[in-house]
Amino acid sequence: MRGFGELEQAIMDVVWATDGKPLTVREVLERLNGGRQQALAYNTVQTVMEILHRKGWLSRAKDGRAFRYQATKDREGYAASLIDQVWATGADRTATLVRLFDELDDAEVAELRAALTARRAEGRS
Repeated sequence: MRGFGELEQAIMDVVWATDGKPLTVREVLERLNGGRQQALAYNTVQTVMEILHRKGWLSRAKDGRAFRYQATKDREGYAASLIDQVWATGADRTATLVRLFDELDDAEVAELRAALTARRAEGRS
């Protein structure tokens, strides 16, 4: 799996922003075109949403003559899948994590420590 293309990412951003509320292609299109100088075509957005559905990122349910789509995985799940791709390349996990953590500010390090402590307390090490 590779990362999303530009339009796939934009569509997923719209879908993730609804906090689980299913959207039609038209609703996604309206939100995407809201700030664009050149409007996207309905068929373009519909095609990309179907591709995301086939890839397993969107589920759909019939609503009258249209489908309503919603994300099957959250944004964090997507980010984790990208990190899994890095691990699959054979990269040195420890060295990669050290480089990543070097980029964190003090508040982010504190959040990470708290999350790891909570995970340990739940018995998931």
